[in-house]
Amino acid sequence: MTDSQRISRLANTVPPFHVMALLERAQQLAAQGRDIIHLEVGEPDFPCPSPVMAAARHALDLGQTRYTPAAGLPALREIIAADYRDRFGAQVDPARIVVTPGASGALQLALGTLLDPGDGVLLCDPGYPCNRQFVRMFGGVPQPMPLQASTGFRPSGDILRSAWGETTRVALVASPDNPTGNRIPAGELNDWARWCRERQGTLIVDEIYQGLCYGAEAETVLAHGDAAWVINSFSKYFGMTGWRLGWLVAPAGAVPAVERLAQNWFLAPGTVAQHAAMAAFSEDTLAIAEQRRQLLARRRTLLLEALPGMGLPVVGDSEGAFYIYVDVSAHTRDSFELCRRLLEEAGVAVTPGLDFGEAHQPERYIRLAYTCDEERLHQALERLARFLERQ
Repeated sequence: MTDSQRISRLANTVPPFHVMALLERAQQLAAQGRDIIHLEVGEPDFPCPSPVMAAARHALDLGQTRYTPAAGLPALREIIAADYRDRFGAQVDPARIVVTPGASGALQLALGTLLDPGDGVLLCDPGYPCNRQFVRMFGGVPQPMPLQASTGFRPSGDILRSAWGETTRVALVASPDNPTGNRIPAGELNDWARWCRERQGTLIVDEIYQGLCYGAEAETVLAHGDAAWVINSFSKYFGMTGWRLGWLVAPAGAVPAVERLAQNWFLAPGTVAQHAAMAAFSEDTLAIAEQRRQLLARRRTLLLEALPGMGLPVVGDSEGAFYIYVDVSAHTRDSFELCRRLLEEAGVAVTPGLDFGEAHQPERYIRLAYTCDEERLHQALERLARFLERQ
């Protein structure tokens, strides 16, 4: 291999999403005429809300396609701040809000601002797998924070404090989280953030599933103080996955550094996406989002009631997002192989636990995303039951 063809050590060591191999196979089977039910993808089946689409068309008609400031349109930052105030009772200065290319862009900016090479970052295991790779991008060291099935894989202040080490500088937690859908009370998160700050560290709270809560009101850690950095997104609650737009809320003193990184890495978020996103907070869009949350709640109830009776206990309370984490150890010692066979033999695609960490015995678990309608969920449950009966 010539020098021009060399691949970096970072690129060579980034593991693939295991579910992507299953997704590719699912697409092959569908192309052959097989009926595949997709419970693996973290994207609901709803279309983008019509007010958002209309706002995008209007922006295009007006020719609003040029660069915006690196931190985003001032009007959008004002609207996000107003939403924090009106829906969550949080007073957030718009100057602390940086609009980003998706929540992934927000996390890159946060970690790029906070980390030096060798700094440790506490990450929940199980947890969203890309976070480990973002930490490594900046020379940071992922420090798994193993969670216990006996407590529903819930992080706690005691776990955080015991896992914090000499090199730890950042802890990253999500509420609600992926893959379990667990929530952490916002006041408790603020206490954790203050504890981290006392140790010259930082708590980053991923709130991208904010709004998708069941049995409790949606909330934000920002309503309890300004000790945490917060990441959010237009993808999940507002149904704008393909627009690739999110935001970061950082302390005022850190914003100039965040902006410098944004200028160099991204120039600016997508302009049309930002104009479209301003309609996400309209009364019409929020009404649509609430209707969809209620549909997701019904789907969640359907699965929570059916799965335990099939010998598939649910881990955690699945209080938010649109995921259910299921223990399949009564049926297999290899959840990836079970996922492969379930796809091939029953036409149901789910995600293996191996994608969410290594310390929590991932071979025992699969994740189901209730991102298709109730009729399809009923069909998936019937296929799953027949599959398990044949084992």
